[in-house]
Amino acid sequence: MGKRSLAALCALLALLLPSACGAPPEGADDGRLKVVATVFPAYDFARAVGGDLAEVQLLLPPGTESHSYEPTPADILAVQDCDLFIYLGGESDTWVETILESVELQGDTLRMVDCVPLLEEETVEGMESYEDGHDHEHDHSEAPGLGEVAGYDEHVWTSPRNAALITRAVGDRMAELDPSNAEAYAAGTADYAAQIEDLDREFADFFAGVEDRTMVFGDRFPLRYFAEEFGIDYYAAFPGCSTQTEPSAATIAFLTDKVRQERIPTVWYIEFSNHLVADSIAEAAGVKTAMFHTCHNVSPEELESGATYVSLMEQNLESLRENL
Repeated sequence: MGKRSLAALCALLALLLPSACGAPPEGADDGRLKVVATVFPAYDFARAVGGDLAEVQLLLPPGTESHSYEPTPADILAVQDCDLFIYLGGESDTWVETILESVELQGDTLRMVDCVPLLEEETVEGMESYEDGHDHEHDHSEAPGLGEVAGYDEHVWTSPRNAALITRAVGDRMAELDPSNAEAYAAGTADYAAQIEDLDREFADFFAGVEDRTMVFGDRFPLRYFAEEFGIDYYAAFPGCSTQTEPSAATIAFLTDKVRQERIPTVWYIEFSNHLVADSIAEAAGVKTAMFHTCHNVSPEELESGATYVSLMEQNLESLRENL
């Protein structure tokens, strides 16, 4: 859905549903804080902080690719009527800004990119450059080349250190909005941030014993913050926010040679990938493949089974122990 179409839809909803403006959302009499989050990490942090005191809604349906997501009228109304709306603030949810500019919000907003220091996304050796016209938070007249940057990387939660900071920011905001339950939010925040910080130490202890921290992804690489925190050298087919799915023969050849020359045992791919590129590189180099879950979104089965940011990152740690 284009920006103009989305803006028109928001305007139409405002005309057809005037009672939504200034009226409490349906079910608000239960006294719980209404929180809407665009992506799974924000949803998970908010539900851990709020517990039974908050009604937390994940806007992005399980299994949906955020870069191609089109909000429904119900989504727009949920954003308009909630007490707190948490979103990335990055390139993949520019549709959010259109909604925020077009409706009369009843509550507050929190951008995850405002909670931590930002890193610029980069194009490393062998990686496909961005497509011309790729929309980023920072405008560039041309697609970046090797060593150049392509705006800020929005995948801030992939560093556990950042995830703990975002959790604390979410907790502070929820306490501000519902001061009568501030102590409960503080307790939920402290507990979940401590779990994430324990996980962070586990990752640090693991990498302390790994001499060669080079990883090759036959996929997009939305893990800049994770790589930065733990000193990982990486090569990948595409930058983190790329919409490309088919790398050039030169990119595949480069990554295959890199795996062979540096005797890298595993080619990685991310969740919801068809991992055809990773499979191709691994087969040519005679190595195995493994999945690294970025936690950007989860499958319906993962959501139903109670997956959390901590549980998914613990799975990543076990996979690293087996495959790195």
